[in-house]
Amino acid sequence: MAARINTSIQTSLSLLNPFHNSLNLKPTHFRTRLHFYQNLLSFASYSSSKRAIFCTTTSNFNSHDTGAATDPFVITTPLYYVNAAPHMGSAYTTIAADAIARFQRLLGKKVILITGTDEHGEKIATAAATQGSTPSEHCDIISEAYKTLWKDLDVAYDKFIRTTDPKHEAIVKEFYSKVLANGDIYRADYEGLYCVNCEEYKDEKELLADNCCPIHLKPCASRKEDNYFFALSKYQRLLEETLTQNPGFVQPAFRLNEVQSWIRSGLKDFSISRASVEWGIPVPNDKKQTIYVWFDALLGYISALSENGEQPNLHKVVASGWPASLHLIGKDILRFHAVYWPAMLMSAGLKLPKMVFGHGFLTKDGMKMGKSLGNTLEPNELVEKFGSDAVRYFFLREVEFGSDGDYAEDRFINIVNAHLANTIGNLLNRTLGLLKKNCQSTLLVDSTAAADGNAFKDKVEELVVKARNHYEELALSSACEAVLEIGNAGNSYMDERAPWSLFKQGGASSNAAAKDLVLILEAMRIIAIALSPVTPRLSWRIYAQLGYSKDQFDAATWNETKWGGLKAGQVMAPPNPVFARIEQAIVNGEEEVPKKPVKSKKKIAQGVAEA
Repeated sequence: MAARINTSIQTSLSLLNPFHNSLNLKPTHFRTRLHFYQNLLSFASYSSSKRAIFCTTTSNFNSHDTGAATDPFVITTPLYYVNAAPHMGSAYTTIAADAIARFQRLLGKKVILITGTDEHGEKIATAAATQGSTPSEHCDIISEAYKTLWKDLDVAYDKFIRTTDPKHEAIVKEFYSKVLANGDIYRADYEGLYCVNCEEYKDEKELLADNCCPIHLKPCASRKEDNYFFALSKYQRLLEETLTQNPGFVQPAFRLNEVQSWIRSGLKDFSISRASVEWGIPVPNDKKQTIYVWFDALLGYISALSENGEQPNLHKVVASGWPASLHLIGKDILRFHAVYWPAMLMSAGLKLPKMVFGHGFLTKDGMKMGKSLGNTLEPNELVEKFGSDAVRYFFLREVEFGSDGDYAEDRFINIVNAHLANTIGNLLNRTLGLLKKNCQSTLLVDSTAAADGNAFKDKVEELVVKARNHYEELALSSACEAVLEIGNAGNSYMDERAPWSLFKQGGASSNAAAKDLVLILEAMRIIAIALSPVTPRLSWRIYAQLGYSKDQFDAATWNETKWGGLKAGQVMAPPNPVFARIEQAIVNGEEEVPKKPVKSKKKIAQGVAEA
């Protein structure tokens, strides 16, 4: 689902307008059954009570206001399409979702992070046949590759749903039946040009010469099918009202303008079944057809909430955590999530998600990525070379969340070295070194007492507030920057105070120097918590250096960012670098980054080549 329109980041970036009427069918010939007209007439009597129910269930889309204190914070990644192995675009979405989920857990909320794989459709069957395997075998391999990569990237998901799971199929069929009973599904003939890679019919005016798909640059095939359609046009006015009343539903704000433009241009009904595709969920009232992959896959956000071993039931599953607090997606699939999905939910009488956030695309060295250019970016290789913390930090710090971003290896290395190895790692290392040399690695005073009347504490507290606000606003880059500023403030304080000189003077100067070290280490403790959503491994190593156990780190909440955690008599660990610099070596006259400069016990699985 994540990359159905764009099967890889490389092809994604070729789009200037990624939605280009992607599901607005404009057939060459279109003949409807009589009951289609009857269903259109039913819109005139669409009850005001239905609208009232809808309005009350979508009144708040704020990302950090999840309603009642007991309501879970449900965040979803797209369900990634398994026609090929995971790529960096999928990894970027998922590490961002994981960072947001970790922050919400720090706030003490019950969090459900949903991810998974979208496994039906003609393209899957074709990919499997090319590999000489069955669709089921192919899906098993690729789905497992996603799980392996998420583990290597320290993604702590709560639910992993596969659209081939029996519990998912049961929910899809029940949902389809509810929409059908509401009069929003009808049958019609369709004839048009079909792109297998996009899994959709194309409007002729959007195609290139020789009827080539503008995304995949391959000719579309002429097809004529007898399909079932969803009456999307019936919900145009409700969708317009929703976005007007709840502008926070689509974020960033500039993407809301795109969505409103699509709706104002006129919504057209779209096909939700395929007669020529066998690899899919059968239509409940017509076993000769399968449910269109998007109508199938979007339901994964709900079916994922079901518990293993229990009988799937839509009402029970919805009560387990729906609506989602946040759908996190790439901008290429925004229309599916911000137009089609809400209309489907309205039809079934279900609440809408509180927010849909569409982030940008990635480039490499300022260019779109592609195999023909030889500049693909493999997430497995990045993690193997640099470690998960470096990968997570670079993409979340350097890419303004919501906008497009670029990867360049030299900039990657410079940023990671400067921020993680130098500003944070070196500050901790030299502070602990001075503490060991002059205080036997033991804190002489509480951090609260050490900070009495000291402006450094005020600066740190101010930056903590900024970091929290940025996290809540999904401004992940700015959150990283605020935490890094704590490290910069610590380095400046160290240089200004020069505690190594004060220790040499002895007496009151030595006592002042001991307090200075406590202040800096308290700041490091706060950094460890505040940066843990982005760099969980590095944060744990910092916490361990400060003498804490893994259980204490795992139990920490955002409350631990309050000043005053370190106590007199607390013994610190001996200094040991928490993040090794990434060094470049000259090999055969070219710069090459040595593999695994950051210690990691993880074994990286080799995935299938990216499509």
